[in-house]
Amino acid sequence: MFSLPPTPGIRKEIHMQTKNKVTLSIVLSLILLGSITGQIVSRDSPLASTYYKTATFAGGCFWCMEAPFEALDGVVEVISGYSGGSVTNPTYKQVTSGLTGHLEVVQVSYDPQKVSYETLLKVFWQNIDPTDGGGQFADRGSQYMTAIFFHTSDQSKLARESKSKLDASGKFKDRVATDIIKFQQFWPAEDYHQDYYRKNTKYYNRYKVGSGRDGYLKKTWKNDKETFKDTGYFSKPSQSELKTSLSRMEYKVTQECGTEPAFSNAYWNNKEAGIYVDVVSGEPLFSSRDKFNSGTGWPSFTRPIEDKNIIEVADMSFSMVRTEVKSKSADSHLGHLFDDGPGPDGMRYCINSAALKFIPLAKMELEGYGEYVDQITGK
Repeated sequence: MFSLPPTPGIRKEIHMQTKNKVTLSIVLSLILLGSITGQIVSRDSPLASTYYKTATFAGGCFWCMEAPFEALDGVVEVISGYSGGSVTNPTYKQVTSGLTGHLEVVQVSYDPQKVSYETLLKVFWQNIDPTDGGGQFADRGSQYMTAIFFHTSDQSKLARESKSKLDASGKFKDRVATDIIKFQQFWPAEDYHQDYYRKNTKYYNRYKVGSGRDGYLKKTWKNDKETFKDTGYFSKPSQSELKTSLSRMEYKVTQECGTEPAFSNAYWNNKEAGIYVDVVSGEPLFSSRDKFNSGTGWPSFTRPIEDKNIIEVADMSFSMVRTEVKSKSADSHLGHLFDDGPGPDGMRYCINSAALKFIPLAKMELEGYGEYVDQITGK
């Protein structure tokens, strides 16, 4: 038996059917891959609403609420804005007057496969004073009151359960004053408010300390197992941001495990009193009181100022066995640890200047490191 070859018209139809099936298969595969990895679907894609969920929180000044959520793996975007009032598309000036009914809020877009709503609630509570019904810290008025705006019945249930648990925990002397409100509308704030903590770091840190928020959060949560990394206190910017904000040497050292030249770096011979922090995240690392001249040409310290901010990793590169030193929150390569130091433990933390930012003693309070002043001065 044999069959006649298909006519040109039939061949064309078969070709189109095959092409359509392949195209459909590719599209379905990409959608499936996107749902699994969260990498295919962009925030602006029409498919975003299918894979990402939205949460809205009022925690006082919205500048201080972006960083905690942006630090979480699975959070796609955090936008500062206004909710809860009746004025359409309000301005910052209108909202701060307290006459619009709006609260300063952050709207969080997140991938529920990577981060849960319960985790967002936990981060929210750990970054506010939930017992303050008249504002937050130095910011007073209804526009700075705290609230959870729920988008779904599930969010409402989880928010109310979370609030009840916090009340019952006995952690606070006063009752939790945070309102739980059905979400209605969100209005993005002006561009200069977005990512303010990144764009105006010095002023932001000064405000965070001066407003009383910084000290309250540290005092309230210092004995909890959750570190400030968990609540977004120290966070690592994206790689694209780091390539812009870091110098070539800073990026090479912290992100590519590079080494700067000895005796030709910023702090190897620095004798000024102050604190050394991670150039990427700002987390406290070393004190000038523990710095010594090792003769190696790199900054050397006998110990960290905060053990919990340092990670030690085995390094087998260059056919050697060494201990690499990294920062915990930003995962920055800092240098190496050796056992030939002068201190009682015999440790020498040999650190690249390019991985550090030095905060002089006189500026530590303004920069948000006031709690470490006594460790620097020895008082």
